[in-house]
Amino acid sequence: MSYKTSTLGRFWPWFLSLAAFYLVWLLLVAGLGFWGVAVEHWPMALSMAIGSYAAGSTPMGGGTVGFPVLVLLFDTPASLGRDFSFAVQSIGMVSASIFILCRRQPLAWSMLRGAMLGALAGTPLGILFIAPLVPELWVKLGFAVIWGSFGVLHLYRLDEITSHSEAAGLCPRRDFRVGLLLGALAGTFAAAVTGVGIDMVIYAALVLLCRVDLKVAIPTSVVIMAFTSVVGVVVKSLAGDWQPQVFGNWLAAAPVVALGAPLGVFVVGLIGRRSTLLVVAVLCVAQFVWTCTVERAALGAAGLLATVVALAACLVGFEWVRRIGVRLAGLGPGAAVRRPEAGPLAEAG
Repeated sequence: MSYKTSTLGRFWPWFLSLAAFYLVWLLLVAGLGFWGVAVEHWPMALSMAIGSYAAGSTPMGGGTVGFPVLVLLFDTPASLGRDFSFAVQSIGMVSASIFILCRRQPLAWSMLRGAMLGALAGTPLGILFIAPLVPELWVKLGFAVIWGSFGVLHLYRLDEITSHSEAAGLCPRRDFRVGLLLGALAGTFAAAVTGVGIDMVIYAALVLLCRVDLKVAIPTSVVIMAFTSVVGVVVKSLAGDWQPQVFGNWLAAAPVVALGAPLGVFVVGLIGRRSTLLVVAVLCVAQFVWTCTVERAALGAAGLLATVVALAACLVGFEWVRRIGVRLAGLGPGAAVRRPEAGPLAEAG
C-alpha cells in the first residue's frame, strides 16, 4: 500500500460523517420538500462560505460570522443569532474537528479535556438559567465586546502570539484545572448567551498563559467549540427552545459549512495563520464599531462608555494572563517576544 493511499485511509471517519450528513440533508430538501425553504435563505449560505473558512482556520466559530450577519445586517433578534450559531457550528465545527483528528494534528489535550468537562456542566446551566435573563441588547453587546477584544489583542500582540513554539502546556494538571474553570465559566456566560466565545477563551489561555504554538492552539479551540455546540444543540432540543427561523437558515448554510470549515483547516496550513488572523482581527474590531454605531441610540452616552470600558477590561484581563504566562515560562520582559528557531511546530507565514 502506498503512503498516499494509507494517508487517505485515515480520513474514512470524516468521509463517512459527510456522507451521513448530506444524506440527511437531501432527505430534508428533496424527500420532505424543504428545498424552497433552503433557497429562500440563500444569503446565509453565501455568508457562511466565508464564515466557515474562518471557523476552521482561526479560533472563531462559524457563528462569529453568522451572528452579526443575522443580527446586525438582517436585523433579527440576538437570540436567533445565538441559536443559529449553535446549530450551524454543530455541523461545520464538528466536521472540522473530525478532519483535524483524522489528520492527527497535535492538540492541547490536558486543557481540552478540562474545558470539555467544564463546558458540559456550564453550557446547560447557562442556556437554561442565564440566557433567558439576558436582554437582547446585552447579548449583542456581549458578542461585540468578546470578539472586539479578540481583535484588538491580535492587532498589538500578533508578533508575540505567532512566535510561540510550545507543543502543549508545561504542566498538564494545571492546564486541566485551568481548562475546567474556563470551560465552565465560558460555557455558562459566553457560549450559552451568544453561541460563541468558549473557543476564544480557551485559545487565549493557551497562547497567553501556556504560550502554545498556534498550530496547536487553534485546532484545540475548534474542537472545544464543536463540543460545546453539540451540547448546546442537545440542551435546546430537549428544552424545545429554538427560535423558529433557525431551521431555514441552518438548512441553507449547513451544506456549505460542512465542507468550508475543514477547507479552512487545510488551506491555512498552506498559507500560514498570520495573515488570516490579521484580517480576522480587523473584522472583529469593525463589528464592535458597527454594533456600537447601530445601537448608539439605545445605549446613550453612558452605555457606549460602559461598552468601551468592558472591552478595555477584557484587554486588561488578557494582559494579566499574559504576564502570568511570561513569569511561568521564566522569561524576562525583553524575552517575551521572540521568534523561535524553525522546528516542527514553527508557524509558517
